[in-house]
Amino acid sequence: MLILLPPSEGKADAGTGRRFSTDRISLPELNPARERVLDALVTLCAGPDEEAARVALGLSEGQRDELRRNARLRVAATAPAERLYTGVLYEALGLASLPAPALRAARRSILISSGLWGAVRLADRIPPYRCPIGARLPDVGALSAYWRGELAAALDDAAGRGPVLDLRSGAYAATWTPRGGLAERTVTVRVLHEREVDGAPVRSVVSHFNKATKGRLVRDLLVAGARPRTAAQLIGTLRELKHTVEEQTAVPGRVRQVDLVVTDL
Repeated sequence: MLILLPPSEGKADAGTGRRFSTDRISLPELNPARERVLDALVTLCAGPDEEAARVALGLSEGQRDELRRNARLRVAATAPAERLYTGVLYEALGLASLPAPALRAARRSILISSGLWGAVRLADRIPPYRCPIGARLPDVGALSAYWRGELAAALDDAAGRGPVLDLRSGAYAATWTPRGGLAERTVTVRVLHEREVDGAPVRSVVSHFNKATKGRLVRDLLVAGARPRTAAQLIGTLRELKHTVEEQTAVPGRVRQVDLVVTDL
């Protein structure tokens, strides 16, 4: 099973280990594309036009320190991605507190999308950075379009023959769309909050708490030692783990979509 996660804006403040090298991270076929984005990002943030760099990365006035951090990425200390990302999803996933077998499974099965790296595994050592997928970089252009042209072969291969649980947010999901039989093995999840209003159940799409719910979902799968071989088995496993899952009508050659219904946030 392959589990695709979005990155988080929240990251550890600093790395603690050796400098970054593309030679030491997963999916080496992406390294030429990574180097091009890294060069463009460092050049932009180290350049004289700080305002242009801030606008290109969608940063606020209070985030100018992120430009200086990006400018030093080539010499910055690194940390494993599993310790670097600290946002809501990763807090709920709680990688540091997973039992050893579950953590090993997480390191095998999880890929994290990234505007800078394309995708990384949990054990990959990377420096703290700020490079949202919505950014436009000189000589690279819009990162969403750039990675859409680079990720297909690598992620198709990473998916193997098992199911794919795609929990990426919309902008990151747009960088790779599974096709054909692989699409039919891929499950996406929409989180719905059900509550009672005037005696009738009402459902709404969850925004902020969507991330925490997905983190808990992945944790449950890992702790349970789940090893589904098909999308149907993956959906069945979620139900066995007491999640309320409603599947939309499957369409041949298309991704399978499910609603995860929660009553508590």
